[in-house]
Amino acid sequence: MKEQISALVDEKIKALNLVVSNVQVVQEDGVKSLEIELDSTDIIDLDRVTQATEIINPILDASGLIDATIDVVDIYGKSKEEVEK
Repeated sequence: MKEQISALVDEKIKALNLVVSNVQVVQEDGVKSLEIELDSTDIIDLDRVTQATEIINPILDASGLIDATIDVVDIYGKSKEEVEK
């Protein structure tokens, strides 16, 4: 699924210096989430995640990739600890 989502959104979020680095489906406490991790050569602040989310969500909605079993789409930036590894 990462390749499909990257193909849809990477070009659109390129101006924010962001790319999709990981996509996974996680089920916790009965909630099924699609987690989209963003990466950048810069520090990813909340404003950029918000801007990316405003771009990504309508694209995903129109694509039909997300089925009705997904309860939440969680878009976040790669944490500093992960970047430094």
